[in-house]
Amino acid sequence: MEFCYRKDCVVFNCNLTVKNLFMLTVLLLSAHTIAAAEQSRTVKMVPFHQVTMDDTIWRPRIKLLVNETLPHAFKQTEVAQKRLRMCAEYLENNGGPKPASHRFNTSDLYKVMEGGALMIQSEPNPGIESLMDRIIDVIARAQKDDGYLYISHICGNPRVNEMGTRPYSYVIHSHELYNMGHLYEAAVAYAQATGKTKLLDVAEKHARHVNKVFFEGDSDYNDGKPVNQAPGHQEIELGLMKLYNYTGKALYRDMAKRFLDIRGVSFIPDGRGTNSPTYAQQHAPAAEQTEAVGHAVRATYQYAAMAEIDSLMGTTDFTRALDSIWHNIVDTKMHITGGLGAVHGIEGFGPSYELPNKHTYLETCAAVGNVFFNMRMFLKYHDAKYVDVAEIALLNNCLSGVGLDGRSFFYPNPLEADYNHRPRSGWFGTACCPSNIARLIPQVSGYMYATDGSQIYCTLYGGSQTSIDLGGTKIDVKQTTDYPYSGEIGFNINPAKTKRFKLYLRIPTWASDQLVPGKLYAYSQPSFGWTLKVNGKTVEPTVEKGFTVIERQWKRGDTVSLHLPMPVKVNTCIEQVEANHDRVAFSRGPLVYCAEGIDNGGAVQRFYVNPTAAQAGAEAQMIDSGALTGLTQVAIPAKELSGRKYSDSTLKLIPYFAWSNRDRSSMMTWIGTKEELAKPDPRDPSNMKFTSVTASHTFDGDTTDAVRMDQSPKSSADTSIPRWTSWPQKGKSQWVEIGLGKVKQIRNVGVYWYNDNGGVQLPGSWHLEALTTVGWKEVAIYNTDEYSTLADDYNTVHPAQTLKTDKIRIVMKPRHDNTCVGILSVDIETE
Repeated sequence: MEFCYRKDCVVFNCNLTVKNLFMLTVLLLSAHTIAAAEQSRTVKMVPFHQVTMDDTIWRPRIKLLVNETLPHAFKQTEVAQKRLRMCAEYLENNGGPKPASHRFNTSDLYKVMEGGALMIQSEPNPGIESLMDRIIDVIARAQKDDGYLYISHICGNPRVNEMGTRPYSYVIHSHELYNMGHLYEAAVAYAQATGKTKLLDVAEKHARHVNKVFFEGDSDYNDGKPVNQAPGHQEIELGLMKLYNYTGKALYRDMAKRFLDIRGVSFIPDGRGTNSPTYAQQHAPAAEQTEAVGHAVRATYQYAAMAEIDSLMGTTDFTRALDSIWHNIVDTKMHITGGLGAVHGIEGFGPSYELPNKHTYLETCAAVGNVFFNMRMFLKYHDAKYVDVAEIALLNNCLSGVGLDGRSFFYPNPLEADYNHRPRSGWFGTACCPSNIARLIPQVSGYMYATDGSQIYCTLYGGSQTSIDLGGTKIDVKQTTDYPYSGEIGFNINPAKTKRFKLYLRIPTWASDQLVPGKLYAYSQPSFGWTLKVNGKTVEPTVEKGFTVIERQWKRGDTVSLHLPMPVKVNTCIEQVEANHDRVAFSRGPLVYCAEGIDNGGAVQRFYVNPTAAQAGAEAQMIDSGALTGLTQVAIPAKELSGRKYSDSTLKLIPYFAWSNRDRSSMMTWIGTKEELAKPDPRDPSNMKFTSVTASHTFDGDTTDAVRMDQSPKSSADTSIPRWTSWPQKGKSQWVEIGLGKVKQIRNVGVYWYNDNGGVQLPGSWHLEALTTVGWKEVAIYNTDEYSTLADDYNTVHPAQTLKTDKIRIVMKPRHDNTCVGILSVDIETE
């Protein structure tokens, strides 16, 4: 009898006897047992509040979070606070004034509160704690006795097309469960930080309510039948897992699992766009999905929950789906910065290899979701490659999402921009990204180390220290490094008593032949030469799943030194990505670099490089002055186009995350390698952005040219630059008409309002119109956009459908009968 056993494409032929069959069975069972034991070994991150950061990246940002980001964010979420307060009063008085209807601005508040709670735990702040206590009191008052909490339905004024006619009648878009998932996470963080459980009580009460309404049936909801439908925006699954991890109550874990199990089963939409089956990953059961599709934030939140449930339950229910999806992302759909979701409109994944640079989307929240997903994949598989992906997303796309001032933000994160690309914003009408950053930054310390109770993983690098309990023995670990600007990493290991254990140090993918795992990107030349020393002596490393492993009897005073060389590297892209043909990107360590016009005398698109010469001549040095002080700049040899001639030049590069922190400027990450890819600098002081601008009325002292000029307002009250106003036509509606010269496809329009806090103020409302073949028509915008009237920012909207026109009209209505309207600048992004 002949038997063929196939493993890794190798065929073994065996003549089986009873004895051989028994031995083979034992071997297979042993292998399965070892694999199962490895899978079930529970590895957990060392909690963020048990790690003290003293590094060059995250410690300064934690201080910014305390001093700038959180106060700014709480101020910006006052509208949501007011809505909650009015809802509470409506409940208490059995009626009364109703707050404005909004689907999700409370979720932004809850995320900011989570960030505040996380910060309090590591950096006590009585002022923020007192503010949060007051907000929590209002939230508890706004919750119905049965646990339901959604302002618009409680107060009886929902926008029916967004929220449905009654609670839970339109969960595909209402955000009822999404909002509360963020409240769950904030509640756990605040209970951990302060020991106060009032918000946790709100969260648990709501979770029990959801379990009853969705999975058991409640006579007050859905005619008593279980709703049994997964929400359109994933998040409650992660919130429920936070509740489970903190309280130990299996109900919450089981609810999270059930929401995943019914996705793509109990309800499958059949529309288009935001109502398509793939938009919210409802096209197939979660366990049967094979590729990343739809809205990128929703997708990554779902994948993170799937990985966490498998990890904590020791199951493999989602293993096949997770492995397939992860490879689909890193092999075909991830930008080199770790950004996800290239497609505008759905803010999500497009076809494989559709990775544009200038007109990409890459929402900050999607990068945050990429971090969440991959860190949970590490906990499932204990493989460093997942941390490598998380690190690239964290240090490049996530960090790009917040300015160095802690108060300005990006929503999309393109990899190329013209000079007229609008600068960072202080907030957004849809403010998920700033609030997500506010809660991510204090969590980073909780990604530094992990343990299963018997060994220690060093997952991220940065100056830090912690204490980890291994079987009753406290191990003090101190990490000293200037990473990510230096690859010299030192550890002091001090156990309370001599103890044998394994120390795992991550050897990043970027220290090998590519920057990040996957098939998309590779170095033009591989990296070599990392070394490891213990107590000053070089050791021969053992590598397991991307970690070098040191097993020894550790004693007080032991030291470990890891040397990761950090030359400037040239990155190439797989041929299938058309946007990067004949282009290269530069990196150093885990940081992606870009060229910014402010450092290079104008538009960076006028440069091209010889990759070999650029790598050979690259020089890295610390920036010692200005807004980017302390960052590492890279200078490379390049060719510059001036007029019709090319000349030798030097192209200066900065870390991608630091761009757009000084002034409006062009930017480019993937740099051309051929002459024909270099483009003349289009900027000329005499040039205007638009062909023409007219208005319904213009004050004699102002000009419509202000709308056409390339200028960067300092604030809405900026009087140092020209402006257009309708003074003195108080209370009258106005319009400004912009001619583009020819028909163009409009990607988005941003308006920067003028506001002197007197006779000219922010408008009460506005909308866009476009000139069509049948006249002027109002422009329908993204369902997540709104015609906001924020001060000190561009108020940006995106057409919901493809819009091609040669004229745009901004129609405005004054806020009050005794005020006028004004504009400082308009940005229109076109194809």
